[in-house]
Amino acid sequence: MVNTTTTAGLIGVVLLARHGDRTGYYQDPTTYNSTQSYITPLGEQQEFELGSFLRNTYLNPNSPSFIQNISTDVVNIDQLTVRADAGGGNVILNSAYALLQGLYPSTKKSEMTLANGTTVLPPLGGYQYVPVESLEFWQSPSLTSWMECEYFQDHLIRLYASSAFINMSTTAAPFLTALKPYLGSVSNNFTNMIYDHVNVQYTYNKTYYETLPPTFLQQARYYSDWLQRNVFTDSVQNGIGQISIRTLLPEVFWALGNMTKASNQVKLNIQEIDYKPFISLFNVTNATVTDPRLLVPFIVNYASAVALELSQNSQGQHEVSMKFKNGTQDSQFRQLKMFGNTSITLDSFINQLFWTTVNSTNNWCFSCNQTVHRGCSVFNFSNDPFLHGYGTGFTR
Repeated sequence: MVNTTTTAGLIGVVLLARHGDRTGYYQDPTTYNSTQSYITPLGEQQEFELGSFLRNTYLNPNSPSFIQNISTDVVNIDQLTVRADAGGGNVILNSAYALLQGLYPSTKKSEMTLANGTTVLPPLGGYQYVPVESLEFWQSPSLTSWMECEYFQDHLIRLYASSAFINMSTTAAPFLTALKPYLGSVSNNFTNMIYDHVNVQYTYNKTYYETLPPTFLQQARYYSDWLQRNVFTDSVQNGIGQISIRTLLPEVFWALGNMTKASNQVKLNIQEIDYKPFISLFNVTNATVTDPRLLVPFIVNYASAVALELSQNSQGQHEVSMKFKNGTQDSQFRQLKMFGNTSITLDSFINQLFWTTVNSTNNWCFSCNQTVHRGCSVFNFSNDPFLHGYGTGFTR
């Protein structure tokens, strides 16, 4: 269903934002556990620019995408929910803070008068302190659900043994051999996300920048895009390859549903995340079917954002529309289609995806065949016939 007629502008927005540029890190290709990394000044600027763009898009009363009744200059913290993955070196958490600096910049309007008549302006010219919920690895698998997920690791094993992977690995072999002198101690095995190392060095190492052969950066990106697309998608909507978005969707549904209630105050829900859920989201909503540009590049750029905009049509139905901005490469959002439509009712959006979700730690433990780590040891799965696949006839 396509319906772009709204009665009162946007009711609210759920935003998925990727972190900014960071220092190099390593992902174990057998588990996708990663080492620490830290945001760079470039990454901070990218996130600040994203926040400024979002401010102009959603907080500007003259914008067609203005969120009705949202505070435009001085933040009302009751109208804003922000959550960020706090793992590693806090690159994602710090990205959220940088984004918020652009969304609600310092302003003298944030000053307040005390009972004795003294006027107080916050530091840094009226800096606005917005609360961010930092989600640690051990607290919940919601934002990092592929980690310690045994069935996801099985998915990787199957991928690496597939004919598609073997064929692409063979195709990439001459390039990977030529690239080896530029990888230092990093393995040139096709399972490695080699683009990350090449990109970091190309950005910050002047000698590397001047000596890396032409097209090597682009080729590294191409092969990494192919690999990540296959790692974080699956042939069915509820496949384990898409676990990264399946644990995030319940938060999205909850936020959008709450925005329809008269008692709700939250206008903007921001989830600061890694690149992985974007890949899965585009796949489960069939966005890649109608917009092939999402396939190349498949790893969204730093400071990319997906906006799920909630509005109400002339018939009183709540509708959801999905838009995407690929980092600083894009100057504006572009409209995406979900299930072939530019907008669908909120009920339809939820109904088509709710059955794929993993909405609790207990369900995640079951879905990932995990009984020890990430809080799973508190649950009793001893009588569950499907644990370890016994009830299905499949075992690891």
